[in-house]
Amino acid sequence: MEVIRSAAEMQKKSFAFIRESKTIGFVPTMGFFHEGHVALMEQARRENDLVITSIFVNPLQFGPNEDYERYPRNEANDLALAADAGVDLVFIPSAAEMYPAKMLISLTIEERANVLCGRTRPGHFEGVLTVLAKLFHLIQPTKAYFGMKDAQQFSVVSALVDNLNFPVQLIAVPTVRESDGLAKSSRNVNLDEKERKEAVSLYKALQHGRQLVVDGEKNPAIIVKEVKEQIASQLNGKMDYVELWSYPALEPVSVIDRQVILAIAVQFEKARLIDNLVFDERGCIGSQIR
Repeated sequence: MEVIRSAAEMQKKSFAFIRESKTIGFVPTMGFFHEGHVALMEQARRENDLVITSIFVNPLQFGPNEDYERYPRNEANDLALAADAGVDLVFIPSAAEMYPAKMLISLTIEERANVLCGRTRPGHFEGVLTVLAKLFHLIQPTKAYFGMKDAQQFSVVSALVDNLNFPVQLIAVPTVRESDGLAKSSRNVNLDEKERKEAVSLYKALQHGRQLVVDGEKNPAIIVKEVKEQIASQLNGKMDYVELWSYPALEPVSVIDRQVILAIAVQFEKARLIDNLVFDERGCIGSQIR
């Protein structure tokens, strides 16, 4: 497995792969790998000639009061896990390498970013779009893989690809969970023992909301109310939001008659956790995001 830290070298290498008619599976990450990241890499390995992953904690997507400096990092462990997953090349640029001068062009998104996490994280998705546009240009992937734990990010990135005609296929990979249902996250290490036990209630509440739809409930307000009540009764963390939107458009719905996302965010003392379920009007979780 090769490690590259230069943007120019990365792009040169990618163009060489393309000239050889190699398909490239790309997994963009901020590092501190867990089973969720590994699942993305393993799926990319099955579907492409070459697998490239990037490790870059992108400063543009962190707000002034967010945890950029505290974001966990462990490059040695990341490289070991990537090698075990069959990754061919890891791109690990510095912030100065990715942003050698002040950015004169900014990417904004008019819809999809002003709900859920985007509502309280101004500038976050602009930072995501900017770094992914740069990474897509540098790596020229055939397919790019994203976990559905951050389903809003997948929605926003799909808008980037569709609107600007990036020649890459986005692949949504189901959320990888702990045995008790908690979504795998690099931030889980910041939970204390009590918070870790309480955090399981997020997924249980999502399952309850989906079951209401399975049982015939079509009113989003009723579903959100019941999910909020269940979470409030089971944890002390601050509830950021419980929301239900159409997916992937992230538009309001007055009745559940299409694919939707039920999403949760909770702030614990040192970690903000998010989780979601995407399902159709019957409550069925499909294998494809449509």
